[in-house]
Formats: sequence, C-alpha cells, structure tokens
Amino acid sequence: MKQIVFLSVMLIFLISARGVAQEVTFKTSTKSNVEVGEQFRLVFELNAEGGGFSGPDFKGFNVLTGPMMSTSSSIQIINGRMDKTFSQTYTYILSASGEGTFTIEPATVTVDGRKYQSNRVTIKVGPATSRPQGGGQSQPSADSPSGEVSSRDLFLRAIPDKKNLVVGEQVIVTYRIYTRFPLSNLTVNKLSSFPGFWTKNLLDDNGEIQQSTQVIDGVEYIVADIRKVALFPQKTGRLTIEPMELGVLAQVRTQSRRSSRDPFESFFNDPFFNRNIQQVEKNLISEQITLQVDALPIAKKPQSFNGAVGQFGFQSAIDRDQLKAGDALNLSYTITGSGNLELTELPKPDFPADFEVYEPKVSTDIKTSSGGINGKKKVEYLIIPRFEGTYDIPALEFSYFDPKKNAYITLSSQAYKVKVDKSDGHGAAEALMATSQEGIRYLGTDIRHIKLDSNHLRKKDQFFFASPLYFVLMLGGVLIFGLALWFDNKQNKLKNNQSLLKYKKATKVAKKKLTSAQQHLKQKDQNGFYLEMSQALWGYISDKFTIPRSELSFDTVQSVLEAQNAPADLIEAFISTLNNCEYARFAPGDAGKKMDDLYQQGLEVITKAERLIK
Repeated sequence: MKQIVFLSVMLIFLISARGVAQEVTFKTSTKSNVEVGEQFRLVFELNAEGGGFSGPDFKGFNVLTGPMMSTSSSIQIINGRMDKTFSQTYTYILSASGEGTFTIEPATVTVDGRKYQSNRVTIKVGPATSRPQGGGQSQPSADSPSGEVSSRDLFLRAIPDKKNLVVGEQVIVTYRIYTRFPLSNLTVNKLSSFPGFWTKNLLDDNGEIQQSTQVIDGVEYIVADIRKVALFPQKTGRLTIEPMELGVLAQVRTQSRRSSRDPFESFFNDPFFNRNIQQVEKNLISEQITLQVDALPIAKKPQSFNGAVGQFGFQSAIDRDQLKAGDALNLSYTITGSGNLELTELPKPDFPADFEVYEPKVSTDIKTSSGGINGKKKVEYLIIPRFEGTYDIPALEFSYFDPKKNAYITLSSQAYKVKVDKSDGHGAAEALMATSQEGIRYLGTDIRHIKLDSNHLRKKDQFFFASPLYFVLMLGGVLIFGLALWFDNKQNKLKNNQSLLKYKKATKVAKKKLTSAQQHLKQKDQNGFYLEMSQALWGYISDKFTIPRSELSFDTVQSVLEAQNAPADLIEAFISTLNNCEYARFAPGDAGKKMDDLYQQGLEVITKAERLIK
C-alpha cells in the first residue's frame, strides 16, 4: 500500500516537473581596465526571453549609444539529443570620462513576471597613454586587412612555476591565452596528460574566466587563465607534459576604408558597428613542458619521514586525561599546511598494551586556490583503558621535507599521562559511546532485559489487510493516479494544439505586458512603456485569433474583429488605441498624462474585447 501511494505521488511530481525551464542567468561583462577617453562595450546577457529591461546609472562614464538589444538562438542535435540555447543581449557603448575606480550597479530585466538582476562590475580607469607619432615605433593595429590571425596576435602558453623539483613537491602549471582580438566558442580539443604525476585542478571548470591585460614587447594583450593544475611528481627523472590544444573563434576586424579625416571613423571602427568582422577559426597548441624531478636527499632523512613534502604544522589534542576503567577517551593528531597533504600518512602512535584502540577516523579538509593546495588532515583515535593505573602516551613525531629550505623538518606532538581509576561496575559492563567512531555501541550485553513496554501491542486476529482504512487508501491511490493521467492527457492535447494554447493564454500574456507597462509608467520610462503597451495590444490580437505578427496591420485588426461580430464601438476603440500607441511618443504635451491615458485605454479595450468576443 505504501508503494502504491508513493508511486502515485512520484507520478504527479514527474508530470508537473516536465514544464520546469532551465535556470535563468543574467550576466554583465565588460573590460576591467580602460583608459580615459577609451571607447568600450558593456554587455548584459540573458539566457531567456525577457522584457522590461532597465539599465543602471553609468556614473563616471559617457553613454555613446545604447541599449541595443539583439537575440540569438541555436539548436544542436548530438547522438539523438537536442540542445537548444537562447541568448538576449543589451549592449552599451561607453567612454571613460575621468580616472578612478567605478562600480556599475546591476541592471534589471523581467522574465515570466519575475525580476532578475545582473552582477555588479568594477572598472578601473587609468590615464590616457600617449602613442608615438610619425617615425616612432607604434603599437600594431588589431585590424587585419586579409582577415588572418598571426601567432603573434593570438597564442596559448603553458607556464610552470618551476622546472626543477623533488619527488612529492608541488608544481603549478597555468594554461594562459593571449589575444588581441575578441574570442568566442572556446573548446578544449585535447587536455594535457600528466604521466608520473598526481594532479589536482585548481580552477572551477564552470566558473567565469577572469581577464586582465598584459604588455609584452610593447604590445598589449588580453590574457586569461584557461586552466590551472597542481602537480605532484611520483617518480624521478625528466618528466614530460604533453601540449594542450584549444579551439577558438577570433572576431577579426578588417581595416576600414574610411578616410582618416572622417570624424566618425573611430566610432564606427568599434567591433559592434563595423560590418567587416570575420569569424576566424584558430587551433591553439601550448608548448611541451619538461620538468626535472630529483630524488629526496638520503642524508639526514628521519625515521619518522613518510613522504610529506611542503610546509606543515603538527598538533595533537586529548579530550581528557583522567577517567575510569571501561570509559573512553579521544586522542587526535592534526597536520596543517600546504603540499601533498592528501598523499601524506601519519605514523601510528605507540599505545600502552592495556588500551583497547579502535581503527582511527581520518578526515581531510582540502582547499584549492590559484596558489595551490592547502588545508588540514586529522586522525582521531577512540581509546578504552581496561584496567586502572597510570599510563604514558609518548609524543608522536611527524617529519616532512621543506623544498624551500632544502631540509627535513621534524615536529613532535605533546606527550600525555593518563590516570585510570577503578571502574564502578557500569563502565566495564556497558559503554555507549557518543562519538563519531562506528562499530562501538554496547559492551557486555550478552543478556538483555525483558521489555515491559506494551505500547505497541495489538489485539489478536486484527489485520490491516481488508480493513476500512486499507480500502480507503487503495481507492485514494487509484483516484490520484486517474487524476494525474487525466491532467497529463489534457496538457498533451493543449501543447499539440498551438492555436488553442495561444488562444487560452492571450489574455494572460496581455495582462503581463500591461503590468510591465504600468511599472514603466511609474518610473516615467517612455520607451519601455510604449514598447510594452504595443506588445500587449498587438500580441493580444495575434494570440487570440492565431495571426502571425508579421501579417498584423490596422486593416487586419478591423477585418478580424468584424468577422467575430464585435461591436462597432469596440472596433473603433481598439483601432484608436493602437494608433495612439504608435504616435503618442512623438506628440507634444505632458508625457506623463499621455502615458496614463494610453494605459487606461489599453486596459479598457482588452477587458471589453475579452468580455464581448467569445
């Protein structure tokens, strides 16, 4: 019976989950460093269809143009699986007016009635750099007359932070791309292999790529770390790291043919406006890396050394040093620091023979960053002394090799003296331990007491099967299953009939647009208000009567409403409202009053049309 109810509930959940959309993301992207007077793009990107976009206040910058909205979508079918992506962007062209560090606040957009905010961005504006004139050596232009990309303009490097090391020593390899062109569609064609190394990725593969600028031989590049890994060699010799291959699309701007005297040349040379943009596909290959790995020195190697290489600390702790026989105590040893922590093992302590010691619990807390691996490793022992007396737990030594000092370091824990008193009889018979150790619960429980609790007793010959509750639950499960099946069939029919679906949602969509228009009305945003009002009115007619928006006109609206036997006054009011929406923004007069009157007209005609047209 429980399985039937569970399956019914799960079926309803799965049916309702079919309509769940992908997570909506709204991101801001731009350059982090610019110069005074430099023109640059700031882009707000949304992965869904939204409306009611509201941009931030660009304090410290001049808005040359924007926002300019564009959309793109793509469908890929790989191994029978269809993946659809959609992107809606709002682009501004800005210029920096003064030096300083400025923060651009989030923009807002509405998707399915819910508002979303983009992330804040911080832009550092530096002084304008003077460029040499005439015969001086100038920085090469990012234009390419032939649409080709040279290895000087775009390349990939593999950069190790060291090339000579010892077994177990950490080396960080950074894969960094250098470009003078905007890039898109970064695809890893081949990852480097690391034979002879234990590896750990230091960058989040799903995180955003952080960009910066770097000047090399007088040429400024945009640089970004594509991948960063920490490597720990496990053998000696010359170890080779194979190259990484990366595929990219470079957006190459060809040289403009405008006269250099044209005052708009610099403006239209911006990649957003220049139509002479070529998408050049490039395959980048990093260089092969060879590292020399030496053996750890044999001289002065401590007996307690167990392979730890790096910089570490060592501590110990005991929860009590006085207890009764049969009671338990916890003793822990902790290593902290940076290096091959996950590969490091502690030597086993030397416990007295009268101590019962259980398998230790080992826990690690490893943190990765661009600087490498650090964290802590903790070993906990659960100990039960069986007889009274005074016992010594000797200090435990931990040794590691420090590559920076090129020497072995030995650390020692604290020694402990544990006093065990005579048991009072309870601890030896039964010890219920509230610890994190598993496998210890009861000692000396060969005979258990008879349970006298009668709360769970029931009368003889009374069964749940065939009882009234049994039939109620059975019928309830069947009813839930039938309702779920009916609901699913109804939804499938509605989805298959797109005309009916649009008809049923026409009023709902129009009301959403009117609500969005009302928000723009309160904010006195004329452009946003007229856009939402126009979409509400035209969209209502399109969805209600299944007319493609490309075929809509004043004549079409009048013909459709007359075919539906709509009253003459309704037809006249609808046409008048559409006409006012198109021309109100250009008419003289009080803008606030015009928007308020138009909103009331639109709300009235849609409400009246919904009431009179069936």
